[in-house]
Amino acid sequence: MKLSYKNWIFLAALATSGLVSCDTDFLDVTPPTEIPTDEVWKDGALAEGFVTGIYQGLQQGGFSEQMLASLTDEAVFTHTGRNINTINEGSLSPSNLGWVDDTYGWGPMYTRIRATNQAIQNLPTATFADQTLKDRLKGEAHFMRAYYYQQLVRYYGSVPLITKVYALNEDYSVERNTFEECVKFIVADCDSAATLLKGKTEQKGRATEASALALKSRILLYAASDLHDIPTAKAKSALFAAYPKPEFLGYVSGDRKARWTAAQAAAKAALDAKPGYKLNLTAPVTAEQGKINYISIAMGGYSADKSLDATGGDDIIFGRYFTASQTSDGARQTGLNNGPNGYHNWAGNTPIGLLVDDYEMMDGTPFAWTNPKHKANPYVNRDPRFYATVMYDGANWKPRPSDAKDPANQIQTGAYDLLDEKGTLFNRKGLDTRSSSIEDWNGSRTGYYMRKFIDPNPSLYDNTDRQNIPWPFFRVTEAAFNYIEASIELGQDAVALEWLNKIRFRAGMPALKVSGAALKEAYRHEKRIEMAYEEQRYHDARRWMIAPTTLGRSLQFITVIGKFKPGKSMKEPYHYDPTVYDYTYTPTEDKSHENRTWVDKMYFRPFSRDEINRNAKLIQNPGYDK
Repeated sequence: MKLSYKNWIFLAALATSGLVSCDTDFLDVTPPTEIPTDEVWKDGALAEGFVTGIYQGLQQGGFSEQMLASLTDEAVFTHTGRNINTINEGSLSPSNLGWVDDTYGWGPMYTRIRATNQAIQNLPTATFADQTLKDRLKGEAHFMRAYYYQQLVRYYGSVPLITKVYALNEDYSVERNTFEECVKFIVADCDSAATLLKGKTEQKGRATEASALALKSRILLYAASDLHDIPTAKAKSALFAAYPKPEFLGYVSGDRKARWTAAQAAAKAALDAKPGYKLNLTAPVTAEQGKINYISIAMGGYSADKSLDATGGDDIIFGRYFTASQTSDGARQTGLNNGPNGYHNWAGNTPIGLLVDDYEMMDGTPFAWTNPKHKANPYVNRDPRFYATVMYDGANWKPRPSDAKDPANQIQTGAYDLLDEKGTLFNRKGLDTRSSSIEDWNGSRTGYYMRKFIDPNPSLYDNTDRQNIPWPFFRVTEAAFNYIEASIELGQDAVALEWLNKIRFRAGMPALKVSGAALKEAYRHEKRIEMAYEEQRYHDARRWMIAPTTLGRSLQFITVIGKFKPGKSMKEPYHYDPTVYDYTYTPTEDKSHENRTWVDKMYFRPFSRDEINRNAKLIQNPGYDK
């Protein structure tokens, strides 16, 4: 066990006692910022503080400057030199791990798992009297251990299951458990957490019975998926067919229908635990209300804008919440990290055309560039969630900073005809492009900007002000999607369709009337749209084993040109006006920024060369031995 600061002081005193003889009573004082380990479990407040510290492994949730969306067909990271292209171009290796976020990195996860093991080991014998607090803290520790192991398993496949607290100079070599053993372990921790947390007072940001049920639902859904059913995975990938340890990747045998049944039951239990937000509708809301509903959910109940619904936070089962006192927390800089450069922001994780084009028309039909009406006005009459997720050329946004000439406060990602003061025709690139007069190096490469998770409050200036939108680790809507997917796989189309349409009705979209294979595709499409930027797509595309035709696609950008209509003109400052301009929209494929390539080894992350050297029993994932 790690020595406390007090222990180290004592050892230092012994080491120097032969050199100097003096009164050392002053050393027998516990420093105010350090607490001996054995004291923690004697005091309820100290024990709670220890467990609270375990939550720090959640970091900023998915609000890192580099978001997981940019490893998918949702977004691309604007700035070069951040090692994201190492992953997206298929050159990941044990000696070149590319970008690794601390929310799933090997070291950070096992550091937090060690802390959960300490809590689970010590809480049963803790000497403070409050049994209710002991049970709650133990339940939280079981949930957090399950969550961190789930993070490792869904990125790496099976991992060593460590339940003891290692001391110094022990043998740290340990084999990987099987994938099946990992799933059983995570489920058992979820069950323990749910039991211990049942009936306990809920606190935002802390584990609850409902969050334990949601995590159980997720891991069982993943366990039933194609990637982790070895016969299916082998049929789809020669790399997996040749791997000698398939039990590290999934189930080598067993009843897959039983796995789907377990996933369905777990999802229903999670749904029963919390009603969510407006999932009881029997008909679509209006398009405007659908947009408001979606923004309200993304705001997580935090809003200074009275036009939104503060109960949108009811959809969050477990979230990472932020306060105004967290002045340097990067999660509160989401607007700065991702907003338009014409507002002095950084345009980090910008939507790509592959996502934008997947938003349906309001009548539920697909958008298509081959449709002349769609091509002429691609941002008109689309799924309301599009307007709540993506900033596009001509979209209304917040007031511009004082150094920008844009009284209309609209996104400008195109190039437009204008007349100067002398009436001479010229063409100017928009304020939110890489040819802007404002921070051109931070302009979007795609012609779009992220809108979701950015506070729409017009008085909040993203470049300097900070927002408090929570990160949703688990939403009721995810549990609904889990229930839908398991129901489809079990042939229960009517049940799946009912829940799928509930999600669509909340967004203002019409009911689907499909079954069989068409229902499965509609479900996958719906989840892509509803859960955009929520760290779902990366895992879904892999576990469905559709990554070669989704994550592996080339980037698609948009070029927007505004030319004067005959007899029309406009002087500076520019604003979007289809009565003055003929706008053309041209989707273009780009391989210069990232030449995205899918290779099957990318279904799992590699163990680092250093980790393999430290633990000779750790067998590498397929495709990374060379």
